[in-house]
Amino acid sequence: MGLDYTDGCVNFRDVGGYVNLILGKETLPEGKLFRGGSIDYVEDLNEISQAQSIINLRNGQDYKAFEVDYFHFPMSNKVEKYDTSQKEVRKWLNEILKVFEDNTLRFPVLIHCLSGKDRTGIVVAALLLILGIDQSTIQEEYLLSQGEVKPELIQWSLDGMQNLDHYFNRVDLNKVRENILS
Repeated sequence: MGLDYTDGCVNFRDVGGYVNLILGKETLPEGKLFRGGSIDYVEDLNEISQAQSIINLRNGQDYKAFEVDYFHFPMSNKVEKYDTSQKEVRKWLNEILKVFEDNTLRFPVLIHCLSGKDRTGIVVAALLLILGIDQSTIQEEYLLSQGEVKPELIQWSLDGMQNLDHYFNRVDLNKVRENILS
């Protein structure tokens, strides 16, 4: 059975809340970083936890316009997003993560694509890696998504981002950590 895209935001969840649940301890702030799929059928900001900033990873624009800050980072469907060793994917991830170094970024932030699992999964995995979350927890958080998710895909992405300072050479990683963790 496929995902129901007409019922709110598929695969929607609080990243910090689930990471804390997986780890059994409070490690990340809750209510700051959310992930999910298309917001085309979201009627009210309460459905996406009053997001103040929305990062859209789909190729197309969002159909609805809420009173929030929008960021749009499309990526061609011809590119294998899980292969983070590709120059184009690395550049895309650096551009997205640069948003999180800005002190004026308004939280909570919702990161979304169509299904909330592939593009969103890779971006959330990158953020969690930067925040010092271990790879097994990142993989477990990724596998919470409905739809076709495979541990080897997210591991492939994580393997390509091992040297964080080198990989994210266009991003101030300390500022990203500070803005998300404070």
